Amino acid sequence: MARRESKQRRRERLSIIVDRLERTYPDAKVGLDFTTPFELLVATILSAQCTDERVNTVTPALFAKYKGPSDYVAVSQEELEHDIHSTGFYRNKAKNIRACCEMLLAQFDGSVPTTLDELVTLPGVGRKTANCVLSNCFDVPGITVDTHVTRIMNLLGMVETSDAVKIEFELMELIDRGRWNAMNHLVITHGRQTCIARRPQCGRCAIADLCPSAS
Repeated sequence: MARRESKQRRRERLSIIVDRLERTYPDAKVGLDFTTPFELLVATILSAQCTDERVNTVTPALFAKYKGPSDYVAVSQEELEHDIHSTGFYRNKAKNIRACCEMLLAQFDGSVPTTLDELVTLPGVGRKTANCVLSNCFDVPGITVDTHVTRIMNLLGMVETSDAVKIEFELMELIDRGRWNAMNHLVITHGRQTCIARRPQCGRCAIADLCPSAS
């Protein structure tokens, strides 16, 4: 299979890939644990350069201690750093979370905004985080480009770039809008369970025959 196909051919192949992944991972869902949009917002900020599993070990105690934006603003930078230390890059994450919460209180009445344009104005929130929150909490279609999506979409020959924004917009043209949210969960789950970065399981991959990089 040629590395670079027409957009139409890639669109057809990606549709088949998503069909197969739906059958392979019928219970695919977001990997972060949360109960409210605000909790997912904080968890997603913490997930930068960190596994979802590690974040999920930190957030139960964190969310029990901090119920809303005002709680994060009320504590010191040092105390919050201590509480999220094991997620890595804790100084910058604590700074962003506190600044984000200050902005939520000042401009959004303490509530998580429901549009991408508003979300990306928050400190520590880029398009990936915004799309994650919108798709999982408000059912707004969006493509969340994390390391799994970046790697797998390049392996599949759907894109030829590591630029997350370029990947997001290319994929928006290759898959129906109504499938964006499902594709996020499916591709990320596939990356965790089968197309593992350091040891891809091509021999048991449901889409190996559709992947130009399969061995």
